Amino acid sequence: MTGRELSQRIQRYMAELDGLGERKIIFNFDATFDKRNSKSASGLVVRGLMGAILASKIVLHNNVSSPFAAKAYAGLQAITLGISMGILSVAIMGDSRTVIKKCQTTKPDKSVIGAIIRDIQSKKSHFQEINFQFIHRSENVYAHKLAQEALEKGEDLHLMRVVSDHNRSAPEGRWLRNPD
Repeated sequence: MTGRELSQRIQRYMAELDGLGERKIIFNFDATFDKRNSKSASGLVVRGLMGAILASKIVLHNNVSSPFAAKAYAGLQAITLGISMGILSVAIMGDSRTVIKKCQTTKPDKSVIGAIIRDIQSKKSHFQEINFQFIHRSENVYAHKLAQEALEKGEDLHLMRVVSDHNRSAPEGRWLRNPD
């Protein structure tokens, strides 16, 4: 490979990376809830255009009042992760129809999860395009497994790398702690 070919390949790769923030990225979120200890865990999975997993994240929450609050916190974590990744166009998908509907509306929410929904609404302006979509639980298995495993183990995890297709169904190969 000549120097010119190498230079062109690097330029194409950099242009592809620059354009990443302009493509719609899919964020799946789910949560599990421990009523006895008032704790929950949010599981987030970030997918690219071809369905490849770009990142995953698990967040533990304390003093959570209900399963609806747990799902709302997971939605908020998805928004926050999108902002931190610099994504401009995003689809936020979850299996809680109630939380998705509340995120889609611009009306003030006076329910128990109203404060969390207001936080989500206030962060929408960070994106050029944001859509909230309900998906069936069967389409959200990986995010659910991440949250469930985190609540059982009691640890937060954050992964920012591509995971091969055969690993999508099993949450393996993650870092043991948060990156510095």
